[in-house]
Amino acid sequence: MGTNDMRVAIIGSGASGIAAAYYLMDRGIDDVTLFEKAAQMGGTWRDNRYPGVACDVPSHLYRFTFAPNAEWTQRCSPGDEIQRYMVDVAHKTGIYDHIRFDNEVTEAVYSDGRWSVTTDAGPQGIFDAVISAGGALHHPKMPGIDGIDSFAGKACHSARWDDTLDLGGKRVGIIGSGSTGTQIVCAVADVAAQLTLFQRTAQWIMHLPNHPIDEGKRQEYRDDAASMDSYYHYLADRFNSVFADAVSGHNAEAYAHMAQACMVNLNTNVHDPELRAKLTPDYKVGCKRLVVSDRFYQAIQQPNVHLETADIAHIEPAGVRTADGILHSLDVIIYATGFHAHSLCHPMRITGRDGGDLLEQWKTGNAAYRSVAVPGFPNWFMVGGPNSPIGNFSYLMTAEMQARYIASLIGEIAEGRARTIEPKDDVTHAYNAQLRNAMAGTIWTSGCDSWYFDPQGRVASYPWSYARFAEEMQVPALDDFIVERSFKRRMARRNRPQG
Repeated sequence: MGTNDMRVAIIGSGASGIAAAYYLMDRGIDDVTLFEKAAQMGGTWRDNRYPGVACDVPSHLYRFTFAPNAEWTQRCSPGDEIQRYMVDVAHKTGIYDHIRFDNEVTEAVYSDGRWSVTTDAGPQGIFDAVISAGGALHHPKMPGIDGIDSFAGKACHSARWDDTLDLGGKRVGIIGSGSTGTQIVCAVADVAAQLTLFQRTAQWIMHLPNHPIDEGKRQEYRDDAASMDSYYHYLADRFNSVFADAVSGHNAEAYAHMAQACMVNLNTNVHDPELRAKLTPDYKVGCKRLVVSDRFYQAIQQPNVHLETADIAHIEPAGVRTADGILHSLDVIIYATGFHAHSLCHPMRITGRDGGDLLEQWKTGNAAYRSVAVPGFPNWFMVGGPNSPIGNFSYLMTAEMQARYIASLIGEIAEGRARTIEPKDDVTHAYNAQLRNAMAGTIWTSGCDSWYFDPQGRVASYPWSYARFAEEMQVPALDDFIVERSFKRRMARRNRPQG
């Protein structure tokens, strides 16, 4: 088989899907189809359009290495700017023309070395390999609060934003105090007549001024791509060797500095002792995902903003009633309650070798070889799979490395050196045992509850340093895989069902 005979299906057209398509096409594998469930491309930055949405990774680090961008307008970019960047990259690389919109993959079935893919629009044909690139944060999670459907005002989840909402002069309640909740508070505090943040758990806040990038600096980067690239590598080194290694327990000095900075930010900027006590977490810095903001403490102290820490008893037509019996009358409720972060590949039905069902196999916990492949599912790969470093590295860096790695494996098939590739069961088992043992040394297991924990109570992130991750993703160790090398010449592409 040559690269021109290889057909690959990619599930999702967000950052992960773009990275996967780019590195396949870079190897000459052009028969690539991205199946997108929505009518427009994107993932996180398409779905999240709430007021104040922004990335907490610096703009000039949150980009693909193959698509530098001199046009970022802020240190940490707003969501709509990132979405425009993703669409622009897809057009410039030719990836956009490979997307099938309004095609949500419902089933993929493996048989004799190939995959049959079906979407809600019907059968889509046969593919030699499939890459799942749907991401972890796209199934909104609603809280289990009694009376949630009885509210008489308007309500929406932050990831399903109602564009008709006018919050001006309204009594607004926000349920959820993580990164999303804090961003919405900052954006809405000056607009709403009354704003109530219902906080179940206090958050550590890292102060990071989100200053604008002026036209002069943007022009400098337009004129000098090497300067922009140098800044990217500087940010990458700082982010990965300092922040990422601090939270995973590999840079104690950086962790101590980060923890001290968060404490100073709280003590310096929250003046009322009672409010400061309510905003002080009872767990170590970094145990939950650190919130980055330069405005939250200012916003939460405005006279029209109220922090409510009493438990929510139930929701009723007029608003939220807390356990102390007080009714908080509201016109709008915003649920900033996150996602089902561990529902990877759900609700697709993925049937591998010998009829194995992926979701059934993962009933006791998601597990994969180096996050990218699963025993029993030949030529099935994942960007952002189980135990990807979702809580510590820049996701675009993670996605790129995994995409390059996967493209190398698919290249073995495209170039005729393999018919099928899947990780060995014993190697995968040993890798996941190492993960669990190493996780005990991270800050995430120090005594808090977070979305990093899967339903089985295990932290589903990456416990090692960025340097180790980069090394693991450098070149596939083919000895770790079952490589079926007996290759049967297939029919030419012109005779294949194209779907």
